[in-house]
Amino acid sequence: MKFQNIGFIGLGLIGGSVAKAIRRVYSDVIITGYNRNRDVLKEAVHDGTVTVAADESLAAFASCDIIFLCVPVVTALRFMDRLAAIRKPGSILSDVGSVKGDIHRYAEEHGMGSFFIGGHPMAGSEKTGYANASDRLVENAWYILTPANGVPQEKVDDLKEMLDGIGALPLVMDYREHDMVTAAISHLPHVISASLVNLVHDEDGPEEHMKMIAAGGFRDITRISSSSPQMWQEICLSNPDNICSMLDRYIAKLLDYRQAIGARDADELLKIFTECKDYRDSFGTRAGSVAREYRIYLDLIDEAGSIATVATILAVNSISIKNIGIVHNREFEQGVLRILFYNEDSMDRAIDLLAGRGYIIYHD
Repeated sequence: MKFQNIGFIGLGLIGGSVAKAIRRVYSDVIITGYNRNRDVLKEAVHDGTVTVAADESLAAFASCDIIFLCVPVVTALRFMDRLAAIRKPGSILSDVGSVKGDIHRYAEEHGMGSFFIGGHPMAGSEKTGYANASDRLVENAWYILTPANGVPQEKVDDLKEMLDGIGALPLVMDYREHDMVTAAISHLPHVISASLVNLVHDEDGPEEHMKMIAAGGFRDITRISSSSPQMWQEICLSNPDNICSMLDRYIAKLLDYRQAIGARDADELLKIFTECKDYRDSFGTRAGSVAREYRIYLDLIDEAGSIATVATILAVNSISIKNIGIVHNREFEQGVLRILFYNEDSMDRAIDLLAGRGYIIYHD
């Protein structure tokens, strides 16, 4: 691996997760870190992720082979100027933002086109901060790279090699194509989710029955609405043309569906939902296209200690749990325990183990 001193400006969910993944796989590299909240930086040093804690001068980054900017775009631009002035020859600057246009144009206009590689790990969580960072967050997730025109191909290849090593799926594309693609598959879904949540909020009665019985389908499609409002405000302001273009097309599609429903057009409705199902089902045939959750549901007796019993069974058999909790309002089962695992092998072992003990298991 060519990068032996790797820098991180910002140790939030994404920056912290990439740093932890690098530390897990490349244990001998030097990781230089800076974070505005010094307590977070101290934690990253204490847990062994960060080797060198940089101060406000950023002088420690002068020896880095690559520096990841894991902060909002406006903040990243300010750091780019300072880092460009102290970087050693041959070093690379990258970022992790979900919109690439502004930062690429800035890099090109300020003479950074020979050492800037835009980056976007297509992974995340509704949770934020270093405390929620995971060394497996980007595993099996697309990691989009958008190199500026002047970057040597060998540097792109070096970064791809490192990302391959931590289990991500690097994919190179033009930054303009990236912003159009992510407007459709990442930014628009958040707008749709927000609009649906706000619709239910506005239309629900004083008894709040909609909120009360909101079940699996509604919760799944609106989960992303719990993520940072400030982050999504910035994304919409950074990529408005592409988002509005996709939003216009989506509105036209909704009107087509409304026409079919209003006309009680059985053939058209079947065609719509069949085409949708076939295309969505095909996503699972390509690695990284949709992050898979390894989860099971099981019927559980409603009594004290029942969750602890299941957790103990799994623990004594060395099966790690990512998350566990009661789901009271799924659409097909009532009062079931949902368990999330880190990988398919753990899930399969848990199914065999719990089924053998008489538990009724449901899984996707």
